[in-house]
Amino acid sequence: MNTVDALHARPQGAFRNDDGSVLWRTWASLRKEVKLITWPEGERREIPMNPEGDGYFVYQASDIPDGFRYAYRLNDVDIDLPDPASRSQPEGVHKPSAVFTPGTYDWRDSAWKGIPAKDLVIYELHVGTFNRDATFAGIIPRLPELVELGVTAIELLPISQFPGARNWGYDGVHPFAAQNTYGGPRALQELVDAAHQAGLAVFLDCVYNHLGPEGSYFGFFGHYFTGRYHTPWGKALNYDDAYSDHVRKFVVDNARYWIREFHLDGLRLDAVQTIFDTSAEHLLAEIQTGVQEEAQAAGRIVHVVGETNQNDTRLTNPRELGGYNLSGIWMDDFHHAVHALLTGEREAYYSDYGQLKHLIKSYNEVFTYGGNYSEFFKRRHGCPAGETPREKFTVFIQNHDQVGNRARGERLSALVPPAASRLAAALLLLNPCTPLIFMGEEYGEDRPFPFFCSFQDPGLTEAVRQGRKREFAELALKWGGKIPDPPATATFNLARLKWDWQDDPFKSGLRALYQHLLHARRQWPSLREEFTLATAGDAGAPTLILQRGQAAPLFAWANLTPNPLPVTLPPPAHFLLSTEDSRWGGPRSTEQPWQPGTPLLPWELLIFGTPSPTGEMS
Repeated sequence: MNTVDALHARPQGAFRNDDGSVLWRTWASLRKEVKLITWPEGERREIPMNPEGDGYFVYQASDIPDGFRYAYRLNDVDIDLPDPASRSQPEGVHKPSAVFTPGTYDWRDSAWKGIPAKDLVIYELHVGTFNRDATFAGIIPRLPELVELGVTAIELLPISQFPGARNWGYDGVHPFAAQNTYGGPRALQELVDAAHQAGLAVFLDCVYNHLGPEGSYFGFFGHYFTGRYHTPWGKALNYDDAYSDHVRKFVVDNARYWIREFHLDGLRLDAVQTIFDTSAEHLLAEIQTGVQEEAQAAGRIVHVVGETNQNDTRLTNPRELGGYNLSGIWMDDFHHAVHALLTGEREAYYSDYGQLKHLIKSYNEVFTYGGNYSEFFKRRHGCPAGETPREKFTVFIQNHDQVGNRARGERLSALVPPAASRLAAALLLLNPCTPLIFMGEEYGEDRPFPFFCSFQDPGLTEAVRQGRKREFAELALKWGGKIPDPPATATFNLARLKWDWQDDPFKSGLRALYQHLLHARRQWPSLREEFTLATAGDAGAPTLILQRGQAAPLFAWANLTPNPLPVTLPPPAHFLLSTEDSRWGGPRSTEQPWQPGTPLLPWELLIFGTPSPTGEMS
């Protein structure tokens, strides 16, 4: 942003100055007067704020401690409102904001430089259901287990303040304030610091396409919304209409804030196809520029990844090629291809998948739909991935959306036999793209991850409940069961991880397989290469043959059916691993492994290659 813009659009919030005083600034372009409301020693005070031009109002005071409560009173609005740019909401979305000074935290991660994209293995987790405490602090004791597993980054579902204590996080209404029931902003800093000490990067899921339906007071203050567009979740934020400079400044400052003050290593931007912006410089490009300036100042690697169903490399293309220069994007095609093959589901977008050729194309070209016709969209969809480095694409076999947006939130392990879960793990970890693991996936967690919320508005709560029933009415009749009630505490509790793999042969074996293959991704030269070639087996039989690497190639044969399949091709190299080995909970004995001439077991994947003296997989 140039100097003129910087004077025009300004940062918002309650800021601690170098002399210890606090400056409050808010943008209220729809109002003529704003008062700062405080309660020193329990006595309510109304202090007129000074107009600063361009719709901004400011006030400065000394001797203000952290935790000091405040709110705003706008002319013609009869309630006290929390700060849209609040850094802390100790009592929830509707109550006063609190002064918080992030810079007073004593960081211990000065040696931390981040994780290169090539080394990322991301573990997506929801703070509220990942641990029994449902707090940031409760994650810390589990970090060593994640390091042992082989992941290199954790990705937190959105943590900006949302209504109540139970929510996926996509209904946040205070973008700068870390959820109070999770422990608030200081506890988030402590988690990031602990993760860095353990060698783990931390990503944060950020929602810049909409604000939640309860507790959002932005519309009282300024021109934050536009009528030009509409999102599936309500009003679209104003990124290209009149007054949009101020909204863009607010959002870019938010992205910078997480990197600078919380030392985060990456941002995952939710559903970027619903960030509507026709400006010459797209908001996504502006966010990336701001984040990378913070990263450079801190001397760390920071990633900005966009979640999208567009299959559009414009998001990652460099600026000189008309792109937004994002670090990476989520890629749905691989998930859909694997899921449809293993489950047989063909509803909704799965109607475009279900054949081996779809998976093969995803391995070879990244996008199954890269400009070709999609029956689901009823048009050509996507563009070719071309030479875009594969680490820029995040792939998965489960994530919060693909599990939680199901009517009952079933995980893959509840939909397929154990052997197919092991096969899916291998298909994921043999992919040259950046893998993402959804919490509990690595040990076959059998608890679901249904949609849940805890709105405090009874009318909104009932609307969500009835909307969910309507959405899945036909499936409920088909199953003869009920859809989990989103606001019920029992639905939330149902989603909490058990962490109980140790005494279960399937779960402990699956986790051991994940650990083994993640070790292979780090150690085997062939899995460090980008080269991938997938083909179909004998005469088009549903057998996948996968080659990874060229110098010392690794080969995999996979049976994507519930029936044994003969293997007529000679082994391409030394036999190294079967996903049906007893070490992983399968029926094959380590003493009697697969032999040439014997069939592939149902859902079995075999790996062949030349053993490496430094990275042997056996």
